[in-house]
Amino acid sequence: MSKASSFNNGNKQVMALTMGEPAGVGGEVTLKAWLAQNTPVFFVIDDAERLRQLAQKIKLDIPISEIKSPSDALSVFKTALPVLHQPLNQPVNYGEPSLKNANAVVESIKKAVDLVRFGKASAIVTNPIHKKTLYDIGFKFPGHTEYLSDLAGMKTPPVMMLASPKLKVVPVTIHLSMRKALKAISVEAIVSTSQVTAQALKKYFSIDKPRLAIAGLNPHAGEGGEIGNEEIINIEPAIKKLCKIGITASGPWSPDAMFHENARNKYDAAICMYHDQALIPIKTIDFDGAVNITLGLPFIRTSPDHGTALNIAGTGIASEKNLLAALNMASIMVKIRQNQ
Repeated sequence: MSKASSFNNGNKQVMALTMGEPAGVGGEVTLKAWLAQNTPVFFVIDDAERLRQLAQKIKLDIPISEIKSPSDALSVFKTALPVLHQPLNQPVNYGEPSLKNANAVVESIKKAVDLVRFGKASAIVTNPIHKKTLYDIGFKFPGHTEYLSDLAGMKTPPVMMLASPKLKVVPVTIHLSMRKALKAISVEAIVSTSQVTAQALKKYFSIDKPRLAIAGLNPHAGEGGEIGNEEIINIEPAIKKLCKIGITASGPWSPDAMFHENARNKYDAAICMYHDQALIPIKTIDFDGAVNITLGLPFIRTSPDHGTALNIAGTGIASEKNLLAALNMASIMVKIRQNQ
């Protein structure tokens, strides 16, 4: 049995939340998410003592309960935040990431994947990481998405979706410079990304016949080759191929006119050519509600779509709304999958 195929559906009621960058806002939004009403049951893989100290620092009266197994969270969650202890090597100075704590951040992610793999948790929700700090200790992956794919043993590139009740977007290229992204756009990349997206819309969102809007790359989708020929060379052939294999795909859509409300009603997800083409519209439309979802993994993973916010870490003013959206999204996806 391959590593990727060895994952099962996991505990139907418990989700694993990773610590993220300890010097960022992850701990604070975790504490506040537990305080929220009607929150799906979760446990966090973090340093229990640092969360106790943080709660005291930002004046939150939150009991912390160290658990030995994820299943313990079911009985603990109503009265205390369940923490699967992952010790840090150094006290946290908020706003200043430490190389000495970076390995604990990575270990938190690895533990979450192992727990989902062996059925101890139903999904993974990840707090934001500080990538430069991880790079400085030899972390070789561009970000969470690629690392999770490697841990899962995936041989195909991961696909990143940003989803909210108002819009779903998927970039064909993710963490690449514009120069590299342009070179990476191809018929094959567009088709494979669209296939994974269509499958996910069916599996996790109960959309029987997904409609994909394929964005152009150039202004006005190239104006028939007058403002660039990428649409003619790569995007239009990809759309024809998708339609041929039974996926409802339209376009190329002009990128400046496909994200207003009337246009969004005509598709279920927008396939965009590069990172900012996808993320700018959804963060503008629904910043607090936009959730990062990694598609194509053998488990469910969501994440808040914000960074570590080092400038406000430890001050008590960080909003938990985006983390709550990620937790709720993961919970809904778990229920839909398990009811199939």
